[in-house]
This record gives sequence, structure tokens and C-alpha cells, in this order.
Amino acid sequence: MIHVLAIITAKPGQRAAVLDAFRTNRPTVLKEQGCLEYGAAVDVETMGTAAYGPDAFVVIEKWESEDALKAHAAAPHMKAYGAKTKDMVAGRVIHVLSPV
Repeated sequence: MIHVLAIITAKPGQRAAVLDAFRTNRPTVLKEQGCLEYGAAVDVETMGTAAYGPDAFVVIEKWESEDALKAHAAAPHMKAYGAKTKDMVAGRVIHVLSPV
């Protein structure tokens, strides 16, 4: 199994629009072969020891295999999502992890 944490930082004031595009794309991703989990989360402002901030969100993913994740990254709907949101995103950091 592969875990992915993708920290997406939108340009100021654009997080809601990027999340709308994410929510539109999510059902298609969940139907991909090998997708076990795919969702977005934002900071709980009153808890935790660190915050991603008001312009960021985290995508939490689980995939059956590296091949499934690679297919996801190359999927046409992901390329379309990237094109739709590229002018709204300031940065992204993607952590690909293996459970121990």
C-alpha cells in the first residue's frame, strides 16, 4: 500500500475555488483502479501544534500500489484538474509514503 499526503497551497483567496475543482474531480478519482482513499482536509484552527494556514489544504490518499498511483498521476482527468487549477495554486508538496 502507498500513502500520499499532498499539501496544496492556493494563491491568496483561491482555496475555495481549488477545493471546488477538487470536489468535482474526486468521484472520478475514487473510481480509479487501486484507489482506496482520496479526500481533502483543512486545519482545525483550535487544535494541533502546527497549521498549514488559510490558503492550504491537505489531500490524503491511499493506493493499492505504486503502479496505481502512477496511473492516477497520468490520468486525463488529473491533467484536466491540473490545468484548471494551475493559475490558482501557489505550490504543492507531495509526500509518497510506505506504511511500516
